[in-house]
Amino acid sequence: MFRRDLLRASAALPFVPPLIVPAAAARATDTPDAPVPFDGSTVRKLAAQRAQAPYKAPDATLPDALRDLDYSTYRSIRFDPNQALWRGMPDVKFTAEFFHRGFLYKDRVDIWEVTDGKARPIRYAPSLFVWDKVQAPSGDLGFAGFRLHYPLNRGDYYDEICAFLGASYFRAVAKGQGYGLSARGLAIKTADRGGEEFPVFRSFWLERPAPGADLIVVHALLDSPSATAAYKFTIRPGEETLFDTESAIFPRTDIPEAGLAPLTSMFLFAPSDRQGFDDWREAVHDSNGLEMRTGRDERLWRPIANPRELQVSVFADTSPRGFGFMQRARKFEDYQDLEAHYEKRPALWVEPIGDWGPGAVQLVEIPSDKEVNDNVVGFWRPKDALKAKGEYLLNYRLHWCWAAPGGVKIGRVMQTRCGLSLDGKHRQFVIDFVGPALKEWKGDPPALDVGCDKGKIINAVTEPNPHVDGWRISIEHDPAGEKVVELHARLMDADKPLTETWVYRWTPG
Repeated sequence: MFRRDLLRASAALPFVPPLIVPAAAARATDTPDAPVPFDGSTVRKLAAQRAQAPYKAPDATLPDALRDLDYSTYRSIRFDPNQALWRGMPDVKFTAEFFHRGFLYKDRVDIWEVTDGKARPIRYAPSLFVWDKVQAPSGDLGFAGFRLHYPLNRGDYYDEICAFLGASYFRAVAKGQGYGLSARGLAIKTADRGGEEFPVFRSFWLERPAPGADLIVVHALLDSPSATAAYKFTIRPGEETLFDTESAIFPRTDIPEAGLAPLTSMFLFAPSDRQGFDDWREAVHDSNGLEMRTGRDERLWRPIANPRELQVSVFADTSPRGFGFMQRARKFEDYQDLEAHYEKRPALWVEPIGDWGPGAVQLVEIPSDKEVNDNVVGFWRPKDALKAKGEYLLNYRLHWCWAAPGGVKIGRVMQTRCGLSLDGKHRQFVIDFVGPALKEWKGDPPALDVGCDKGKIINAVTEPNPHVDGWRISIEHDPAGEKVVELHARLMDADKPLTETWVYRWTPG
């Protein structure tokens, strides 16, 4: 619930280039614990072995003083940046810092450093943290997660580029961005009436980066009552921050409702959907749309909503080329928030590697009245259930970016607005499309492809919008008493799409 604020606050903590070898690095290399062999198959073998045994919940035992912390007090427990892992190592461009357990983050996570084919545990000690409001505990409590730093925006400052904290959540930023939406390792039973299952990352292995390298490799072991899994993240920070992700999933039980490559974001309100919000800002959201590129190379844009009731949308496809949550409103004036700077939140694009076969991209929208709640989830659900005792391999690349990669000339939706028509009888939708193909269009208006699954289109108009160098579609629709209506619209050049397809679900406000 508070993950967004916590990570945003942690990213603001100062960090300077390293000068000395810290205690944490010494513990990782000089510990009496004997190193163990480690290679690319180690975590996969561990996940396969663990899947054959009954599930055992992670250790969540904590002293009362840490278990019952409030948000503000938990934030006061800060890792000492002078003791960051790899700080002071010549030409190593990354450092790692660790999150303490407490508040919502009670599960113990084991973290290892990997060097020269050997893994050594990174040992917890209270002296690694600064204690302002809480007395330092005794004993080996372990960590809740970690974050990585890298000189992303300038050479003399180590920015926080990603963090792994809570269940299987992680988030990252590209150059010039601030934290926003999250990715997850695996989603199970999302929006299920019986409750969602949240797999957790139990252990991490951080490979020490090579001198001068601009990439780092992180391995993770995931566990849950329904499955185990092994992940390998090859992380490359930059103008786009890329996570090349290799995963192997081992179900303990049949999983008919698996969400693969899941994304989690926040949408509170926007100009097209702000009913019930008395707020001085223009909009509040980490993402404002789901973008898809289907296996047939059709491009879709579905504006995200904050519904009055739980909504699940399904976009069936075969071998998708990509999908993700985008933040397309990129001006300060779109939000007017000097603290949150929603215009700088990352977009996150999932690029499948290999053939994912038949299935569907699913979008789950959950009613919310607070911007601290992640209330939007998207993922790929394969057509067939994941079967117990099987092994499922899935590779993909995560792009933490400003816009979906692979820019094309096709027009895209810049803004969606809706309200009553002028006669007060129908719903009116106004969609602005922009892009090189539309800017260069000459002559008569492009052909309009528009439709709905229920009710009827009363009027549809296409006209140029010189203020954005694009074209505007205005649609009047009569829902005819229906409670859920699916609409679509796009501009065409004969049988060739000039724009992506705008798809929209209308429900009564």
